[in-house]
Amino acid sequence: MFFKPNFSLLDYAIRSLMRRFGKSFFIFLILSLLIFLLSSVLMIADAIKLELNTTLKTLPQITLQRFIAGKQSDIPVERVDSLLDIEGISAVTPRVWGYYYFKPAGVNFSIVGIDAYEEQYSPTLTLITQNFDMKLLSTQESMIVGEGVQKILAENYYTDFFNFVTSEGKWKRVHIAGVFHSDLALESNDLIILPKKLAYAIFGMDESRATDIVVKVANAKEIPTIVQKITTRYPDIRAITQDDIRVSYQNIFDYKSGFFLALFSVCAFAFFIIIYDKTSGLSSEEKKEIGILKAVGWSSDDILKEKFYESFILSLGAFLVGIAFSLFFVYGLQAPLLRNLFMGYSALKPSFMLPFSLDSSMLVLLFLLSVPIYIAATLIPAWKASTLDADEVMR
Repeated sequence: MFFKPNFSLLDYAIRSLMRRFGKSFFIFLILSLLIFLLSSVLMIADAIKLELNTTLKTLPQITLQRFIAGKQSDIPVERVDSLLDIEGISAVTPRVWGYYYFKPAGVNFSIVGIDAYEEQYSPTLTLITQNFDMKLLSTQESMIVGEGVQKILAENYYTDFFNFVTSEGKWKRVHIAGVFHSDLALESNDLIILPKKLAYAIFGMDESRATDIVVKVANAKEIPTIVQKITTRYPDIRAITQDDIRVSYQNIFDYKSGFFLALFSVCAFAFFIIIYDKTSGLSSEEKKEIGILKAVGWSSDDILKEKFYESFILSLGAFLVGIAFSLFFVYGLQAPLLRNLFMGYSALKPSFMLPFSLDSSMLVLLFLLSVPIYIAATLIPAWKASTLDADEVMR
């Protein structure tokens, strides 16, 4: 019965909403705001999860770090040959990398040193070595930077070169040879690629040592066995697998989700206050209107249809407006302030674009939690009033 449209009742419902414009607009505004907040947080969470999961796939299978007295220490490069003797390991790469704090912008750059002829451990670095002449980079003391780094350096008037301050306090001028782009913003946006020799000089490291060593395994199922062999051979080594990093990221994300739960609780509480107010009974104005309609011959069925149209127009409109503003806020404006609930560390890193990720199940869930509930909260008291006689309703 409700699925057969009645345009006369629809027209009356629209005029009824306009007659009570102030109250209707207030409910519309609150519903839109609640849906906007909830959908924005869920969209941000989905986008960050997508970026993290995509980035995780590019990380090394096993990363070896050396710890002495509980503190991370550089690892001797000579251990590479010994590790290659372990059955199941297909490649071993000593890495030279670290963070460089750029005080004027208040951000950390990730510096990675690579050699032209060594096998790269990530697709991004492999692509860079294919597109840029690393030998030329080494002879000219130049570097390749991510788009985020280029933007920050340009804002601070470093367009052709950058002066690093080495660990000895000396200036090291390095030319900017090129800029690379990657779809993985978390991995590459704050990245500076340098020849290994130059990275050693900036960090003040001994060239016989590396920051850590990454290990590639032919059969991923053998990773736990190989980790056990490595840690048995070198007790001062801590092996971090791709799965360990995934769990660590997930724990951080779950902790940040506590802010989401608090926000969700506030929104849900506000929404159910509106629902409680609707179900507790009709206003005297609405009761009077129903009484008049019954007095002029409207049936209970017509009254319920009219109330359905009213609540459907208002709640569906609020839902669509809330989702539309949320899409613009998250992906158009990159969710200023709100995304810091999940990314408190972002102040130390160049910002990155949230990748577009729209979960249809999330939209369905928000729809079911808002539109049908609001319609039901409107129809229940209307049905109670419509079953009474006209004079009884108006009294």
